[in-house]
Amino acid sequence: MSDSAVLDLARDLLSRPSVTPHDQGCQSLLIQRLEAVGFECEIMVFEDVTNLWARRGRASPLLVFAGHTDVVPTGPLEQWLSNPFVPTERNGILYGRGAADMKSSIAAFVVAVEEFLAGNADHDGSIALLITSDEEGPSINGTVKVCETLSRRGARFDYCIVGEPTSADTLGDVVKNGRRGSLSGRLVVKGKQGHVAYPHLARNPIHMLAPALAELTEKTWDTGNAYFPPTTFQVSNLNSGTGATNVVPGTATLDFNFRFSTASKPETLKQYTEAILDKHNLDYDLVWTLGGEPFLTPPGELSAALTQAILDETGIQTQMSTTGGTSDGRFIARMCPQVIEFGPINASIHQVNEHIRIDTLDPLKNIYRRTLQHLLSVR
Repeated sequence: MSDSAVLDLARDLLSRPSVTPHDQGCQSLLIQRLEAVGFECEIMVFEDVTNLWARRGRASPLLVFAGHTDVVPTGPLEQWLSNPFVPTERNGILYGRGAADMKSSIAAFVVAVEEFLAGNADHDGSIALLITSDEEGPSINGTVKVCETLSRRGARFDYCIVGEPTSADTLGDVVKNGRRGSLSGRLVVKGKQGHVAYPHLARNPIHMLAPALAELTEKTWDTGNAYFPPTTFQVSNLNSGTGATNVVPGTATLDFNFRFSTASKPETLKQYTEAILDKHNLDYDLVWTLGGEPFLTPPGELSAALTQAILDETGIQTQMSTTGGTSDGRFIARMCPQVIEFGPINASIHQVNEHIRIDTLDPLKNIYRRTLQHLLSVR
């Protein structure tokens, strides 16, 4: 055992190979700790995904910590300096899959709650944890299903901290008070296959697509706002051809994605896109996938409490940001007016030799505890 309760719990969690959607006993470990300090714990299973909802108290306001015990696959094992599921310390750094994303956050919050309750047993409000094993996967049987279930029961969150690794260079330098939405499309442009020597007998879908694609890439979709950069359109894949050099292909398939702000709506982006395709007289099929709506938490009680906690613990004036990909915060924001993401430095997430500096674990825990004290201590 070390002299850090956070490090001990983080090591225990990291030793469990909980690759999406498997939990491998992580949530059972958390239940043991949480029930010991008065939490009522409920396991919610949807398909192959295990989720934990743990709550202490019934009064308002309710502060929720949200996170995930699942991790991404390890990648090439031979490139790891140590077994990714044997937490290893070298030169003040803890290595293991999930060290930064986000088992250390979960460990820090559990210990923060324990310490807070030791001195504030009669605190205001309530505390809860929402933990899933489906954040790194398709995200269809995890947090979204738990939120839907709780909403049907009439539950309402007041504050939520998602423990995603948001810090850039130093612990506490960046927190996320929102995220852009994600809208993807798969476009199949239909032409007519033929011999390249007889182009008048064929219709090349690549040639037909090119002018429309140029217009899509050059269009200004919106100008963003005070919290978000402008919406972006990016092509992720363009595929066509039969493999032969003398054949005009019959179809061309384009995969693209919008990362959009609150200045745009999915339906509007769809309408504009289809209007451009129709303008160029394309024969096409288009399938849309909405990965998530954008969400935004304007300055309020939660951001003020977390900002002050970071300043008190680290001396850093944090920066609010909405950059990056999607997170489970998009589901929680449907039932919670104030959702903020904050966690460790994110430089090694999803990489081989994922790691976290050990000397950031207790400060991370202290920031979570200080936030609890700001929001829920008896006044």
